[in-house]
Amino acid sequence: MHESQFNLLNEIIKHEHPLKDVSSLDPLIEKIGDSRIVLLGEASHGTHEYYTWRAKISQRLIQEKGFQFIAVEGDWPDCYRLNRYIKNYPDSGENAEKVLHEFNRWPTWMWANWEIVAFAERLRKFNHDLPLKQKIGFYGLDVYSLWESLAEILHYLEHKDPSALHAAQLAISCFEPYRYEGQSYALATQLVPNSCQEEVLQLLQQIRRKTHSYDGDQELVFSTEQNALVAVNAERYYRSMLKGGASSWNIRDQHMFSTLTRLMNFHGPKSKVIVWEHNTHIGDARATDMARQGMFNIGQLVRENFSKEECFLIGFGSYQGNVIAGNEWGAKMEAMPLPPARKDSWEFLLHQDHGKNKLLLMEDLKSSPLSSKSVDHRAVGVVYHPQQERYGNYVPSLITQRYDAFIYFDQTHALHPLHFEPDGYQMPETFPWGV
Repeated sequence: MHESQFNLLNEIIKHEHPLKDVSSLDPLIEKIGDSRIVLLGEASHGTHEYYTWRAKISQRLIQEKGFQFIAVEGDWPDCYRLNRYIKNYPDSGENAEKVLHEFNRWPTWMWANWEIVAFAERLRKFNHDLPLKQKIGFYGLDVYSLWESLAEILHYLEHKDPSALHAAQLAISCFEPYRYEGQSYALATQLVPNSCQEEVLQLLQQIRRKTHSYDGDQELVFSTEQNALVAVNAERYYRSMLKGGASSWNIRDQHMFSTLTRLMNFHGPKSKVIVWEHNTHIGDARATDMARQGMFNIGQLVRENFSKEECFLIGFGSYQGNVIAGNEWGAKMEAMPLPPARKDSWEFLLHQDHGKNKLLLMEDLKSSPLSSKSVDHRAVGVVYHPQQERYGNYVPSLITQRYDAFIYFDQTHALHPLHFEPDGYQMPETFPWGV
């Protein structure tokens, strides 16, 4: 170990908080203070510990700090169905397992997993005796659900406002030739100038003109407008995705931030939200090489639009273990090895402290070399090739500027998906875990 690394490790050891049980989170909960937006990251979408510890943090924030809802890197229609189950709406599902089993967009394991089953059931139990306005919600921020969102709008208008059906039918018929595949639509719009942009914009305008007249379930009215916004931004996203560069990434993260602010406004002027997304979304992009590529993310947008006291960004990472991922987009999910982090990375440095799990508060490290020294920080996607670990999967980062806190696990384990064969209902032996 170089002398500079040795000095940095000593600085980390001096300020670290051992992570053993839920009481180990006390320094973090105290540091979060009166924040309104707490963003919880992950270094992969397939790691058990990230999900269970985000659940532990979320439960404490809900119970001790009055946080009102959770917003995740997931599709709006699927997550909204889970939201209604968690809030004990009538006819919202028999149990969380069956609701989550309907999450069928690849990568299914991100939300259709036993860790979320356990968390959802605990939220539903917590909500059971609360008035509707005080129940904890669960929402999706992502932009991918173009087809599902259009179908939800059509279903709503058929029952609520048949006179407004025409705009929805026009939008759906426009996309039908592309067999409900975003890539097919993107390719088609490159070859010919025609697109469905006008149809989805007309649909959004039609819904916005009429939502004020829809009575009854106001959350469902909100959801209908949100599905129209998804359709508009998803159409833009798919049109831009083949152009390369930062455009499609920025459309997606801008949509997620806009959805977040809509949800906060819907829940009231003092609303408080917990966000679950990958580190690449919640860690401030300005502290990474993403900024040089012209990319921003939801973490950056939150910091730019809210005060320092209102937001708190927490990154997660691990040294080695196992992870759920696919070897290409749409491939069968696998439990893959997560090799030891490469030398000189952030995770390698944290491993040198006898492999201890730990919590770090970045304010304690502001005077250390980390404040000005970029270090490689692991980021595993849903497509992953462990054998290429030395060549990619790392984001150069100014760690103390990217996050307000960081949680490190030395050894991590693969997530427990619902859709694993043979039938997808193989309950893990240790379920439901201590979340």
